[in-house]
Amino acid sequence: MSSQTVDTDNKEGMIFHFRGSIKSLPGKLMAKLVEFAKKTKRLGREDPRRIIHSFKVGLAIALVSLFYYFEPLYKGFGISAMWAVLTVVVVFEFSVGGTLSRGLNRGLATFLASALGFGAHHLASLPGEEGEPILLGLFVFLLAAAVSFLRFFPEMKARYDYGLMIFILTFSLISVSAYHDDEVMRIAYERVITILIGIFTALFVCIFICPVWAGDDLHSLVANNIDKLANFFEAFVPLYLKISQEGEPEMTFLEGYKCVLNSKQTEESLANFAGWEPGHGKFRFRHPWKKYLKIGSLTRDCAYRIESLNGYLILNTETQIPEEIRGKMQDACINMSSEAVKALKELAFSINTMTKPCSADSQITKSKIAAKNLKSLLSTSLCKETEILEVMQAITVVSLLVDVVACTEKIAESVQELASFAKFKSEKPKQGPLRTSSKISEPEHVIAIHQPSSLPE
Repeated sequence: MSSQTVDTDNKEGMIFHFRGSIKSLPGKLMAKLVEFAKKTKRLGREDPRRIIHSFKVGLAIALVSLFYYFEPLYKGFGISAMWAVLTVVVVFEFSVGGTLSRGLNRGLATFLASALGFGAHHLASLPGEEGEPILLGLFVFLLAAAVSFLRFFPEMKARYDYGLMIFILTFSLISVSAYHDDEVMRIAYERVITILIGIFTALFVCIFICPVWAGDDLHSLVANNIDKLANFFEAFVPLYLKISQEGEPEMTFLEGYKCVLNSKQTEESLANFAGWEPGHGKFRFRHPWKKYLKIGSLTRDCAYRIESLNGYLILNTETQIPEEIRGKMQDACINMSSEAVKALKELAFSINTMTKPCSADSQITKSKIAAKNLKSLLSTSLCKETEILEVMQAITVVSLLVDVVACTEKIAESVQELASFAKFKSEKPKQGPLRTSSKISEPEHVIAIHQPSSLPE
């Protein structure tokens, strides 16, 4: 009886739980829908180009679908018209460079593989029907193995991996199907034409309707990453030394450098796509996109040191630096950080505006002098007057700050190199246009009174 009672209770509990789940299902579905709507809204706000890209893909697919909707077009290509739709789906990327990369890879690979496939079929048919399958199998094996090995080369994998894969697929299909299908020539011709139509449709929509240039994104990303380092560096020293400020720095300034640490893959992808793009806007053809990768690598090195500094900022809230040490460090740290911040901000501004940095070198020199003075201060007076354990944290932080200044110098050298290769414009003096105004001419007359002989006739 007891076992039957337990079974009955279990069944009633399961039924009750099932009913509760059914009743709560509409609420859970509504919560999921609300969450999905919020995510969609956030994605659209973060980058409105995503919404435009979605409409562009839909438009391109709708255009190539006309091959099915209009009878004359369908009779001309038949079922092969589906390859145009498939091509748009696999080729259309977010940026112009990405679409060009996949489109040209697919088009060239399809054309070359088709030509070689027919050549292999013709050569294999020369010995007769008995030797044809053997030669075809040998050709497929050799070519597939050779092209697959090419995909392991880093340069080939970065730029032509998709094309090499399409080449293997197309060559194998044509070589194998040509053995039993006499109309393979016509089928291959229709597929090549429809694939090219799909590529041109995708490129037309991508380039001429609200284009997204990978080069622009890379250019802005590198400049913004440098600016984020400057924002952290600007807020770090006052917080670490507990210097009162008019307004407390926002946490976004202190957290912004973290996205720099994970930017390598994005920068490499954008640089690869930018290399496929034609000259556009302020970027000429064959713009030195690889120089941006060098700047990005140095920026990440600086961000890694800033990551360590951020750890000491958190540690400083738990272990206090002696007031005497903080007071002696204050002036030198502020001078060093302020000059480095000015240099980083000017470098970011230089990249954004494509103008040569004018005063970054002098600011870095001043920052290095301040860093040298700070190191000298810590290695002499502080260590004599205090216990070494009390200044250990301060010495470590100063060492990291000096490393950041050294990284800033390397970034400046790379930006100067980019400015030289990309032919950045020289920044005009800010006071230049004002020299002809009447307001400036008055002080010139006053200065000339002390040297009457130098007045112009």
